[in-house]
Amino acid sequence: MAEAPITSVQVEALVVLKIAKACAATFPTTATGSIVGMEVNGTLEITNSFPFPTADIAASDSHPNDHMAASNIAAAAPRSKSNATYQNEMIKCLKEVNVDANNAGWYTSANMGNFINISLIENQYHYQKEINERTVALVHDVSRSAQGVLSLRAFRLSSSFMSAFPEGKFTTEHMQKTKLTYKDILIELPIIVHNSHLLTTYLHQLPGSLPKAEPEFPASLADLNKFSPDIPLYPNIDSLDISIDPYLERTCDQLLDSIETHYTELNNFQYFQRQLAREQTKVTTWKTKRTAENATRAAQKLAPLPEDEWERLFKLPTEPSRLEGMLNARQVDQYSKQVDGFTASITSKMFAVKSNLLPGQ
Repeated sequence: MAEAPITSVQVEALVVLKIAKACAATFPTTATGSIVGMEVNGTLEITNSFPFPTADIAASDSHPNDHMAASNIAAAAPRSKSNATYQNEMIKCLKEVNVDANNAGWYTSANMGNFINISLIENQYHYQKEINERTVALVHDVSRSAQGVLSLRAFRLSSSFMSAFPEGKFTTEHMQKTKLTYKDILIELPIIVHNSHLLTTYLHQLPGSLPKAEPEFPASLADLNKFSPDIPLYPNIDSLDISIDPYLERTCDQLLDSIETHYTELNNFQYFQRQLAREQTKVTTWKTKRTAENATRAAQKLAPLPEDEWERLFKLPTEPSRLEGMLNARQVDQYSKQVDGFTASITSKMFAVKSNLLPGQ
């Protein structure tokens, strides 16, 4: 009997801090690690994490590709045999100190939402390929979190994609038959950040007493900047800034790069279609000629020639896999949502101060 699917992911606040610290320490190089926990009534509770050891590649001016090499090694770390042994040893040590030690998946860092690639798919398939395996992939976007908004997302591979991936059947015919699209690759799960009762109580006790005197209303932005009440976790006035998001331009550049990659994949597929059409024309011509020859030989009461000999004479080109195109389409969708998220807050601020920006209208 199949177990109920995972509907949400609950991450302990300490785990969030450990993942954020590990990812920021290696930025912009990719960071990966393991997460442990347990599943309770459809909620996967993440209670601990630890990073994977990777090869230490020293950066130098004589090796400009060291950063890319280190990122590639880190991206492949979750499915390497040495790290599998390391993970088992760490889980064994966690059990000795009464910590939840069930494998719950892995985490990886990202930069500007650029994380949908073949490494992510292969790593998650490695963790999720067992029946009823309760694992997720946590993606922490370091550059987005640096703006003051935590970017932590949880993903699982869909059941339809899990069935198609080991067979490698990503042809047009198979995708049309199974109705598999780029939207069916990853399933995003909601994340709940959980604090202990002691920490929640402490946070409720942080705000101090209310000021006894009525504060004066600030007359200018300078006065507002000077106004800093002695209250912990006071809101940041930087959220009132109406300047264009500095990450918007970079995200648009990456979006254009992904669109160019899409057109490259499209051109490769069109080239395959032209090659296939030429070969099929040759095969049709050969079959027509062989049919005429057999008709002549039948009139002469001779044995007919084999009509399936074209399979040996002609070699039809193999259709390229559409997996890379699907992943790129999913990445374009990811960038588009980021641009929409960036512009939504900026547009609302622009409308709020429209009368001041355009006084004559």
